[in-house]
Amino acid sequence: MELIEGRGARAHIPTVRTGKVQRSVNARLYRQRNLIEQRFNKLKHFRRIATRFEKLARNCLAPALLASTRLWTKLYDSTT
Repeated sequence: MELIEGRGARAHIPTVRTGKVQRSVNARLYRQRNLIEQRFNKLKHFRRIATRFEKLARNCLAPALLASTRLWTKLYDSTT
């Protein structure tokens, strides 16, 4: 947490509507956060990434890059 705060980032988690404490939420930041969550959700549809078979970061990066490339090309392939 200190590493993230040291780089100038801060947590941006909206509150539940029925919660006692209501924090204000910047709509632009929330939209960006939501886009990132959607991309991670799409990556989790690939079984190899979702189950985390690889234990080393370098071995886990290759399937993630392949899945990301596949999603990216699928997005642009349908528009041409």
